Amino acid sequence: MMKKAFVTKEQVESIVKSFPTPFYIYDEKGIVENAKAVYDAFSWNKGFKEYFAVKATPNPVLMDILMKQGCGFDCSSETELMLSEAVGAKGTDIMFSSNDTPPQEFVYADKLGAIINLDDFTHIDFLEKTIGKIPETISCRYNPGGVFTLSNGIMDNPGDSKYGMTKDQLFEAFKILKSKGAKKFGIHAFLASNTVTNEYYPQLAGQLFELAVELQKETGCKVCFINLSGGVGIPYLPDQEPNDIKAIGEGVREQFEKILVPAGMGDLSIFTEMGRFMMGPYGALVTKAIHEKHIYKEYIGVDACAVNLMRPAMYGAYHHITVLGKENDEAICTYDITGSLCENNDKFAIDRKLPKIDKGDYLFIHDAGAHGFSMGYNYNGKLKCAELLLKEDGSVQLIRRAEKPRDYFATFDCLSVSAKLDQIMDR
Repeated sequence: MMKKAFVTKEQVESIVKSFPTPFYIYDEKGIVENAKAVYDAFSWNKGFKEYFAVKATPNPVLMDILMKQGCGFDCSSETELMLSEAVGAKGTDIMFSSNDTPPQEFVYADKLGAIINLDDFTHIDFLEKTIGKIPETISCRYNPGGVFTLSNGIMDNPGDSKYGMTKDQLFEAFKILKSKGAKKFGIHAFLASNTVTNEYYPQLAGQLFELAVELQKETGCKVCFINLSGGVGIPYLPDQEPNDIKAIGEGVREQFEKILVPAGMGDLSIFTEMGRFMMGPYGALVTKAIHEKHIYKEYIGVDACAVNLMRPAMYGAYHHITVLGKENDEAICTYDITGSLCENNDKFAIDRKLPKIDKGDYLFIHDAGAHGFSMGYNYNGKLKCAELLLKEDGSVQLIRRAEKPRDYFATFDCLSVSAKLDQIMDR
């Protein structure tokens, strides 16, 4: 199986006349079609809403595209709340799911009317002291502990996760929150990351639906929504079978009708907060081969580095690579594809079979649309690259310019050095 790039060599050769590599490029058509498929899959639930995880791809142009498809935003910081407000999200269009939260962020979330999702039992008192009340609508994050398994094995280990409350804490939290004026309650849980199986959401939903019935019966709290969070993944490997969002939605519906409807809770809303599934396959890092090195291994040096996409360096994550213009060539060479950082893990691929790469070739690094640009940094004084949007009409729009040295130096607070840097940059 072969992953197909959503731009051609000819398109990139045209783009670089205005925007040099490296750059991120996003596929508007793919983003819109995928968002529509998600809403179609959950259309059986009247209150369904996808809260796009802003942390995955915090760009207002992309957020606006999703908002026009009905999405809200899952935020975990003050700046993510600012971005959401700036693109026009209001009130319950925003879900604030943070942890170890600074007080000013709770204040801002409450000011926006966002749904606040409490990560810890102690945050009840902290929130009340910080904003002077408990909101009428509130959510709590649940962590069942132990390991989370599906039929194909262990998926993750919630017991080692820093997030969420125990079951006993959750029940006590609901009782306290109700006594302090909360009227509408939600449950949130994230038990596994990047699952490529249609089983995950339905199994998680079943557990949370049963919990919701028990909670409402024991505490008298009205459970109004269940947030299945993220965890629905994408097939980074070319031979992986992708998730079928229609089948996933149907699996959740079956659990809903089996557990909630008989309990008289058929009006409960389903929320999701997917980042990777919503944006991952529809963004790519495009970079140019600028060096080749022949020592104990064969290396291709590109003009991007881990500053632009750190997942391979940080996790050893696999990102498929297409050599544009050589899609049909046989993979006869074995390369490490490297960046220029002073770190030996600055590699986009290790021992990767690829067609012969020549200096000047463009490499399309797939599935970088989520947790790609957003995880960037500035080690070695490297600057973050531009972000572009391939629009549905085929045109290309700059949606974030590349950083410049002035951006990197802007926060220095040393007048003599800053003045000297200005002189250097003005030469």
